[in-house]
Amino acid sequence: MRGSVAIVTGGGTGIGAAVVRRLAARGVACVINYAHSRADAEALAAEVGEGAIAAQADIVDDAACRALVAAATERFGRVDFLVNNAGRTKHVAHEKLDGLEAEDFIDIYRLNTVAAFQMIRAAAPALSASPHGAVVNVASVAGLHGIGSSVAYAASKGALITMTQSLARVLAPGIRVNAVAPGYVGTGWFEKTLGAEGKAALDARIAAATPMAMAPQAEDIAAPIEMLLDPATRAITGETWRVDAGTHLDVGLSRRPGRGME
Repeated sequence: MRGSVAIVTGGGTGIGAAVVRRLAARGVACVINYAHSRADAEALAAEVGEGAIAAQADIVDDAACRALVAAATERFGRVDFLVNNAGRTKHVAHEKLDGLEAEDFIDIYRLNTVAAFQMIRAAAPALSASPHGAVVNVASVAGLHGIGSSVAYAASKGALITMTQSLARVLAPGIRVNAVAPGYVGTGWFEKTLGAEGKAALDARIAAATPMAMAPQAEDIAAPIEMLLDPATRAITGETWRVDAGTHLDVGLSRRPGRGME
């Protein structure tokens, strides 16, 4: 993978930042996209060094997607990998049907699904020119089981998973398109929201409820993303890998639609 170039959307924090660090360790130059987290993205680029740049783009705008890809090719001359990690949600219990408006669905779908499509479309010519072009979309178990932070979020991630299959079909053989579907991920968002002790307590509760007795962290999701980008997995496309410490093995999961966190 050394010498390759990756664009990671939402790359300044959480899963995106963990992906950047793993790819940079393997000699992959990274374009760290951010919409608002400028300080985090620039700090990460400085940490990684010469092989990374921070690039602002609100990828719900198609023109911004095309400009982001152009900036990557101008700086590094190529794009080999795309990680569609940027996303949003609104926390509403599934049974509270009046807690969501049409605008909530549209806003969430626009970033979680449409923006991912726009990024793939914008990057497709450069990815096709690579000998190992690959895309990984960051979906969620919410999109597989109809659970998670809200019905709107689950619907958007379900659409992303279906789109992964569609684009894997039409972009083959030049570009592989896969997805990962995390369950709970103990990112810094939980620490900011709950405090260090609150996050530790939440991690402990999650770990106690998973077959693998662990609460996955951002690095645990970044590892399979790296694997799916690696040319060693060249025979894998159109797949969605669940990364949830075995939580889906809970036979009662489908009876508790509001359970789980994206």
